[in-house]
Amino acid sequence: MAPHFVKPYVKSNKNDSRDAEAIAEAVTRPTMRFVPIKDVDQQDIQALHRVRERLIGERTALVNAVHGLLHEYGIVIPKGVAKVRQAVVGKLESGLNLESLLRGAIQTEHGVTSGCTLPSVCSRVTR
Repeated sequence: MAPHFVKPYVKSNKNDSRDAEAIAEAVTRPTMRFVPIKDVDQQDIQALHRVRERLIGERTALVNAVHGLLHEYGIVIPKGVAKVRQAVVGKLESGLNLESLLRGAIQTEHGVTSGCTLPSVCSRVTR
């Protein structure tokens, strides 16, 4: 049963006893609507969506952090995950004059370990 359907039956200040009394009163009403119970498959799908949303948020935060770091070096790249990924890899492979530690951190975060042509960065990433 949804909480907003029970709220009209709470008589005064909220506590467990009064909440239980209001639920008992609401259940006896013939027009009361109930929330259906989710089965295991529905709960699994809901959990999957929650995890996916969290991963997308973390990816967005990471891309924004890399975007900000590169902007501090005067490198402006377009918005969007795919465009940032392409631009970062392209800038790193073109031998951009960034600190090698920053290069290694960016490549590690974006998973660019194969096909690495910058020896100083490759040695840091593979360690």
